[in-house]
Amino acid sequence: MATSRSHAFSKRRRTPVSIPETSSPASFGGRIPCLAIIAPPVNGTCAETIHDEVCARAFEPARGSFMQAYGSTELDASLLLLPTTGFLPATDSRILGTIAAIERELVVDGFVLRYNTHTTDDGLPPGEGTFLACTFWLADAYALTGRTDKARQLFERLLLLRTDLGVLSEEYDLTNKRLVGNFPQAFSHIALLTTAHNLGRLAKPAQQRSA
Repeated sequence: MATSRSHAFSKRRRTPVSIPETSSPASFGGRIPCLAIIAPPVNGTCAETIHDEVCARAFEPARGSFMQAYGSTELDASLLLLPTTGFLPATDSRILGTIAAIERELVVDGFVLRYNTHTTDDGLPPGEGTFLACTFWLADAYALTGRTDKARQLFERLLLLRTDLGVLSEEYDLTNKRLVGNFPQAFSHIALLTTAHNLGRLAKPAQQRSA
């Protein structure tokens, strides 16, 4: 079992699973969905080794938060997926610290930047808009940490951005108040459906995974 899970993780981590990545080979932000394979880890397995390594090398005690990559001081909004994939419980102090750090440093007028484009090398010019999928992830984080009212308010605000056909883009330009980036964007719609499902059911799937 350990061998098969390790092989699956090794195979999947080479596949793009999220929105644009940084150029750092140590970055694991966009690969966080793959960590669902090893959550919760089984004692004595390769999964446990990977889990322990991520907790040891990606967490910055001085900041009280997980970072974008091993040895990095940058944040990444995909870290909001750590509790929804079940990597750690939403009540874990490291998760709570990560959510708080993202709120302080990556949230602009209620919307979430993927990362600081002025200090992170992703091969693109700085100054991107806020990512809608990341903002839905923040709503999920609020729901998982008991801030249901705040989660619902953010979700309803995001719904107001849809076109008359109910379509969302990749990003939102706060300056010009318009949808920008890839249009339509599947990541945004998948995130919308996930948050709606989490808010609409008592037994939330993300909460089940993070328990």
